[in-house]
Amino acid sequence: MGVEGFKMGSDLHPVAPAAPRTGKREIGVLQLIEWAFQREHASLDFDEIARETGARPGVDSIWHLMEGKRLGCRVDGGGQSDPHHDADIVASALAVLPEVNGGRRMALQIAELARAGQRPNWMVGAKHRCVPREWKQNQHGWHSATEQCGFVEVLRRGRVQRLEMRCCPVTYVDTIRDVAAARRVYLAWFGALLELRHVFQAHCHMTSHVVTDRMPPRAPWKEG
Repeated sequence: MGVEGFKMGSDLHPVAPAAPRTGKREIGVLQLIEWAFQREHASLDFDEIARETGARPGVDSIWHLMEGKRLGCRVDGGGQSDPHHDADIVASALAVLPEVNGGRRMALQIAELARAGQRPNWMVGAKHRCVPREWKQNQHGWHSATEQCGFVEVLRRGRVQRLEMRCCPVTYVDTIRDVAAARRVYLAWFGALLELRHVFQAHCHMTSHVVTDRMPPRAPWKEG
């Protein structure tokens, strides 16, 4: 469990404090989403959005939000007290995220990361390594697993002996391909946040928040 007011993970980052019921607080899009899912316990309900608005994949998320507002559609709060109005807006926007921005799969990823106070793993410090494919443990500790890979005949004291050869299967981890794939996932997440920021800034009336241009780093592996 994380300490209240901070993100979970290796680095602690402040999470936006609970929004006041009067007045508006300036907040970045990521901090707003984290507030909605951590403090207000917002949750996604794709079926309700589709049922009330006739949502169709690929249709503009702004249209869905406007239809949901017109019909009085609310996102399920999971049996708890109703989330804050702004948290409802956040969950509704995620539930109708366009397919071009990742659709439902990206919405779920953003929500789960927000609940945990984390960001996509872009494999910081990753190094291409060759490691044993499997490990085993005995009374002496952990060691790499080996398997039979043939036999060899040797001459010992005038006799030919047939000895088993064993080898250690290996695999390569943190390859260039692995790192590139992880960073594409991060960039897709960043792009979805840009879309959500635009929606919140231009088309959503929030009672307690004003969404600023603040964003997480676009490519943190290029910094420092």
